Amino acid sequence: VQLQASGGGLVQTGGSLTLSCATSRSRSSTNAMGWYRQAPGKQRDLVARITNGGSTNYAYSVKDRFTISRDDAKNTVYLQMNSLRPEDTGVYYCVVDLRSGANITGRGTLVTVSS
Repeated sequence: VQLQASGGGLVQTGGSLTLSCATSRSRSSTNAMGWYRQAPGKQRDLVARITNGGSTNYAYSVKDRFTISRDDAKNTVYLQMNSLRPEDTGVYYCVVDLRSGANITGRGTLVTVSS
């Protein structure tokens, strides 16, 4: 398994969850890791991304609520999600951008935020 994501679940509005994604790919073969979200009936969109150099970018809707970070010793990326809203509900996918230009998408993990 190249990507192993975990941490999804059911949470109430205003609550927090942390997603994690471990990759078996070496850091030298990757450029960045990130999280995408697909809400019911909608397309899959970028939530947050972090490069090997530590640069981050976020979807406007999650800025100041979500934080992406990485632990290079564990080849793992985390998404700390605070102040969750019902519109954050969806399947979250971990993605690794490879230096080759390709990317790898892991199995999604479901996040449900109840109102």
